[in-house]
Amino acid sequence: MPQVTTRSVLPLIAAVAGLAAVACVDERIVFRDRELFTEPPAGAASFLGYTDSQAKLTVCGNCHVNNQSEWVGTAHANAWTTLAGSGHAQASCEGCHTVGTRGNPTTGQAGWDATRDTRYHDVQCESCHGPGLTHVTNPRATNIPLAPMVVDTGLTRGCGECHNGTHHPFVEEWKQSAHAHVQSATVGRAECETCHVGESVLNAWGVHSNFLEKDSLTRNASASLPNVCSVCHDPHAKSVNAQLRFPIDVADEATNLCMKCHNRRAVPEINSSRGPHAPEGPTVLGTAGWWPPNLQAPRGSLISTHGSEANPRLCATCHLNRFTVTNPATGSFQFQATGHLFDAVPCLNAQGIPTRGTCAVTSRSFKGCTGAGCHATEVVARSAFIAAEGRLELLTNALAAVDARVPASEFNTSDGKFTTGEGARFNLALARASGSIIHNPFMIEALITSSIKQIEIDYGIKAPPGISLENELQKRSTLR
Repeated sequence: MPQVTTRSVLPLIAAVAGLAAVACVDERIVFRDRELFTEPPAGAASFLGYTDSQAKLTVCGNCHVNNQSEWVGTAHANAWTTLAGSGHAQASCEGCHTVGTRGNPTTGQAGWDATRDTRYHDVQCESCHGPGLTHVTNPRATNIPLAPMVVDTGLTRGCGECHNGTHHPFVEEWKQSAHAHVQSATVGRAECETCHVGESVLNAWGVHSNFLEKDSLTRNASASLPNVCSVCHDPHAKSVNAQLRFPIDVADEATNLCMKCHNRRAVPEINSSRGPHAPEGPTVLGTAGWWPPNLQAPRGSLISTHGSEANPRLCATCHLNRFTVTNPATGSFQFQATGHLFDAVPCLNAQGIPTRGTCAVTSRSFKGCTGAGCHATEVVARSAFIAAEGRLELLTNALAAVDARVPASEFNTSDGKFTTGEGARFNLALARASGSIIHNPFMIEALITSSIKQIEIDYGIKAPPGISLENELQKRSTLR
């Protein structure tokens, strides 16, 4: 092995040092953190808005990438452009098309209202969550801005601050519906809460997001959330099917948004005298009720147009019916119905505005019945309803009469069997349930006529004279 001396090592060290010196003066930048935001204007009240308004990149979206990518596909992300292109933009509209105090707990002047800076165009994250400056400057702190879930008219936060008024009265209509109220009897009962209490519905659906009021909720009717906007709508989802959490155009009880709750007890239970409860989905799909042995049609084969491919939006076609109310004398705009009464044939007040309540069939709107091509006009739809209602009233009265003569021993919830008398009684309750006549008149008629026939077969009790047990409704073209 050759000997290495100090003299021979020095040139090597000098060469390495020379290379190092060259490397030190190479100033190419491989990576640099960019600034996530510029300081907001003094009057903005800590609202940040866009990092890049042209690219629609919010300051929040620099970190919350998934939410940013979803939000870009929503109508909120184009709120300013929508307003500008509407043809009736006014300064009073701008607060709901920009970042500011509407939708969150902040009050006073802020964001767009205070600065007129384009960084606050559109309905961004902070519109619901509130100002983000404190969170951005110290992300590890616990003061995370949370969006509210509570909805009502007159609140200084939440969806209702913008989604209200005669042009888009979502909250005013929703407030009249059953969705807006928590029934005290359902609170604390797990089997009921998953449809009647908003936060429990979300938990059942695997949604565990935080929101402003979450820590203050307790299990009592006054504090629990009803089915507010964010139960059905996902604020962070893209604008497909109105940002709904589940589809409305799928004929499946486990998947369809409405049917996930409106399907609770559509068939009878052995050892229970309880009648139907929320049977609407299975009724539309033709799978509800007790199927008498003499009814040869397979379960699911008896459906009306409402449950067929001719009506792809299913429940939503009628129950979320949007239409404009105008002054009949002048033709001027009066009201934009949004369908958030969730009433398929709502009553109309003196101005023609839909409202919840009890009224004559001639005072109801049948506009929703013409939307999917089911019925040509409101007159045709109303006539079909009247015809079906009359026919089924005759049949249900006949079934009630014969079922009342069935021996009392046939109604025993502890014998482990289900009798014809019990099945017929369940079908009677199903036929008289709200909306059954409209949801599926063909199946309801077949269940009632078959129940009457089965009672005669099993107990020898005949139907009252003059009652036709033929299934006539399907033959009438006005129902199609």
